[in-house]
Amino acid sequence: MSAGPAVVLEQAAKGTAAFEAAVHRLTDSGFTRPSYLPGWSRAHVVAHVARNADALVNLLAWARTGVETPMYASGDQRAREIEEGARQPAEKLRAELLGADGRLAGELAALPDECWAATVRTARGREVPASQVPWMRVREVWVHAVDMDVDTSFDDVPHDVCAALVDDVAASLRGRTDCPSVRLRSEDGARTWLLGDSGGVEPVVVSGDLPSLTAYATGRPVPGPLYPTGGGSLPKLPAWL
Repeated sequence: MSAGPAVVLEQAAKGTAAFEAAVHRLTDSGFTRPSYLPGWSRAHVVAHVARNADALVNLLAWARTGVETPMYASGDQRAREIEEGARQPAEKLRAELLGADGRLAGELAALPDECWAATVRTARGREVPASQVPWMRVREVWVHAVDMDVDTSFDDVPHDVCAALVDDVAASLRGRTDCPSVRLRSEDGARTWLLGDSGGVEPVVVSGDLPSLTAYATGRPVPGPLYPTGGGSLPKLPAWL
């Protein structure tokens, strides 16, 4: 992710609005329907996105104060809060999401410039500068807006966000032996990404438009056609996000 801070903050704001709009379109009973994430209802996705906002507030507090404040107390706590949130009445869950989004927006706007360089730690134990927090939220809100399965696909995600998401997937899967060797290529040929460990074999080249490549790379339903070399089936990629 190489966009400037102002650009990423705007991407996060637009993604938050898109996710909230998807939630707003749901009837109360619609919260109980399955999302695209295995084993999770739409309510689980909403609860997760709300809790993620508060977790990122913790990282911003860490950056501002220098006092270590993890995203979550533990993986068990994170899972428990998502399950508890998913069982709440729809009206309360909507309110919790809006409240958490508001708290995060306020903290992002108020963080002093000198604090963006502070080192914090993600839930997976990776040390990153606080300047990565807005991008962490961009990923969550845009990808999970698609996961809600409420009339949002990667066709609705801005192309600069799609490209940055594929950059992220490529960085996380590059060299991994559990990932097939795949080269993604945009339909205009301007961008390519190498995934997996080639092991000396020629990678399968998968071509298509950027939204479809992004959906495939992130393991979500693909909105348009993709074209693997040789016309075979698409290699299955490891789960991401």
